[in-house]
Amino acid sequence: MKKINHIALFIFMLLFSAASFAQEKTTGTQEKKIRETPKQQKAREKVMKEGMAKMDKAELLTEKYNYDEAIKTYLKIEEKGFRTASLYKKLGDAYYANNDAGQAIRWYRELFKLKKEVIEPEYYYRLAQSLKTVGKYDDANKLLDELHTIKSDDQRGDLFDKNRNYINSIESNSGRYKVKITTASSTVSDYGAAFYGTDKIVFTSNRDSLGVTARKDRWTNKAFTALYIAEIGPKGDLVRPQKFSSRVQTKLHESTPVFTKDKQVMYFTKNNLNDGKLQKDDKDRILLKIYRAEADGDKWKNIKELPFTSNSYNTAHPCLSPDEKTLFFASDMPGGYGMSDIYSVSINEDGTFGNPENLGPGINTEARETFPFVTETKLYFASDGHPGLGGLDVFVAELQPNGTYVKAINVGEPINTHFDDFGFIINEESRMGYFTSNRTSGIGYDDVYSLTEYIALDFTCRQFISGIVSDKETKKAITGAKVALYDADENLMEEMVTAEDGVYYFGVDCEKAYTVKIQALDYLPKELPTEVTEKEGDVVLPAVMEKPEKIVEPEAPNMYENAAPVVGLDLAKKFRIEQIYFNTGRYNIRPDAAKQLDKIVIFMKEHPSIKIDIRSHTDSRGPEKQNQLLSENRAREIMAYIIRKGIDSKRLTAKGYGESQLVNKCADWVKCTEKEHQANRRSEFIITDM
Repeated sequence: MKKINHIALFIFMLLFSAASFAQEKTTGTQEKKIRETPKQQKAREKVMKEGMAKMDKAELLTEKYNYDEAIKTYLKIEEKGFRTASLYKKLGDAYYANNDAGQAIRWYRELFKLKKEVIEPEYYYRLAQSLKTVGKYDDANKLLDELHTIKSDDQRGDLFDKNRNYINSIESNSGRYKVKITTASSTVSDYGAAFYGTDKIVFTSNRDSLGVTARKDRWTNKAFTALYIAEIGPKGDLVRPQKFSSRVQTKLHESTPVFTKDKQVMYFTKNNLNDGKLQKDDKDRILLKIYRAEADGDKWKNIKELPFTSNSYNTAHPCLSPDEKTLFFASDMPGGYGMSDIYSVSINEDGTFGNPENLGPGINTEARETFPFVTETKLYFASDGHPGLGGLDVFVAELQPNGTYVKAINVGEPINTHFDDFGFIINEESRMGYFTSNRTSGIGYDDVYSLTEYIALDFTCRQFISGIVSDKETKKAITGAKVALYDADENLMEEMVTAEDGVYYFGVDCEKAYTVKIQALDYLPKELPTEVTEKEGDVVLPAVMEKPEKIVEPEAPNMYENAAPVVGLDLAKKFRIEQIYFNTGRYNIRPDAAKQLDKIVIFMKEHPSIKIDIRSHTDSRGPEKQNQLLSENRAREIMAYIIRKGIDSKRLTAKGYGESQLVNKCADWVKCTEKEHQANRRSEFIITDM
């Protein structure tokens, strides 16, 4: 995976501050229970003392975002035998910050080999994210499950728990866009596109690195980022890129602008540099602020930081609401939910600003939410806290009538990948826009891609019902089980057959009741009723299947001494098999009926020459024609069930008799109990041939 080398991302996406989570300092190695000689003890103590001193130096490099040098130092310490939880955390963090998922996984796993009591929940999440980046979703999901167990109030774990089928959900949202890398992209970093009128785009780039005289950032060893402008060419391509304005360019970084529709006001991100003087926080870091500038012909004037920015925290990546009365941005200011959150602030008519408001837990998590973009009805943003494919994914939330955003939906592929995908913008009228990605198919560290939306996202609440079909005794998954989904009115919605893993899943609408029905050869059928709510999320319904009890043990002697099979014999009566009952007006086989049918199946398998006529009857309630049709359907359903259990169809016939052969007084207009009526809803199994 390519490293992200631009400041706008590393500040908000790669920030590992003390505010994010506590990091304990381990003062000793995991000692083995062996005796040390005085010489060995002295050598170990020397390693520890030198290691701790070098750890402090490496940590200073990390605080200044010089991860490459920090990694070199950490590795040298590890090679000397200094192996602590603190070292593995910091080494993994440095690779995580540099987007080297493979090495991050290596060192986080070393951390997990130690006692888990010293591992904060954050590392379960970071290892899970790293595993997603290399496509190991099953391993990542196990860690997210553990995260939810050990820290139930962590929103990331809760989101996973409520959306365990998030990969299926992402797949269902995928395929709605066509994307293509723009020719304005270079071999370095190009990102953060913004509309400039209707025919131009302004984006961020450090392409000055391609020259020989550019001032370079010591951390990235690339030129500082600046704003570039390009024309929107045919089919959304970006052509003829050039420097946007020298007036807003400083000796450090500028990035991610947004413009009013009349192009007279610009909000943009840049380093904390005022009147040529750098402003630093208490850790000697140059943070980011949002600035406002006014157009003056081709130049910009009155460049001032916004009043809610600070020398103590970052603000960046501004965007405007369509009515230009609200500014959205990302920040790690105190009081948020995670490493960076999305905020909104009102812009008053006199040009002053209200107080920033956090968009809340429906949008923000303990991780990183950033790069907002707002349309009339939607908020797009990037996050690695909501369930995604790995790295940063683009999400969208719908504006509610009360003016809030409460639920984020992953926009799916091809916008999102295993890598970082962010900076999504779109013109909803033309349905064309742009986004940024560092996917390996690009040509630089980050590239600007064009997008065309062909299918709009449906915000109707959808969840998944899923489970594993397994054998009760062996616990093994059952292959070839038929799983069907029915709605509350017993209408068949969808059906599937399980593969080797025994897994089934159905996408369903929220706030409705469903029944999952499972049938498998040599097993009793099972019905699993459930209700799906948006609040509870996905429903997991394991289906543990049981085999029917045998009528008698195979080796038992004289198994039919009192009931030898003869033509005309009703097996239900002669072998004391309970009648096959149905619910009123239905012909679906009930679980209690299935147990009785399995006895018929076993008998027919033990007598392979016998043929049976299935006769189905109804009670007298309802129209006579309807009862006749119902009984015929019941007879056919019973025959189909027996055939599915392995009996040759040539050995079976089936007929419905409706209400023509009642077994009691309960004819039309005769008052009877429900039990008396149910006695007429029966089936018979008559031997017709030996």
